[in-house]
Amino acid sequence: MRHKNKGRKFGLKRDQRKAFLKSLAVNLIMKGKIKTTEARAKEMRGLVERLITKTKKGDLVGIRYAEKFLPKAAVAKLSKEVAPKYKERAGGCSRIIKLGERRSDGAPMVFIELV
Repeated sequence: MRHKNKGRKFGLKRDQRKAFLKSLAVNLIMKGKIKTTEARAKEMRGLVERLITKTKKGDLVGIRYAEKFLPKAAVAKLSKEVAPKYKERAGGCSRIIKLGERRSDGAPMVFIELV
């Protein structure tokens, strides 16, 4: 049983999985909208929303928290452009839109975008 074991493994080791999710988060922040599988989008959503919530205050603590996960270019865009848009919003910064199609291996595809 998987009690209290949250999160998906994606068939990767821990450090590879963390790097994979970070790269997806960077792409979402830089582009605003990406196409990926449903499982990847749902797993990445928590990381991205946490980063936006911490950096929307604009203080040094939030920026340093984001620097742990993202490269400098993504942190700059996050703190100057993305996070201030969600200043008044209590949560729910991302949206997952299911596409009718599936990938060749049967994985359902979605768009994840910043609202």
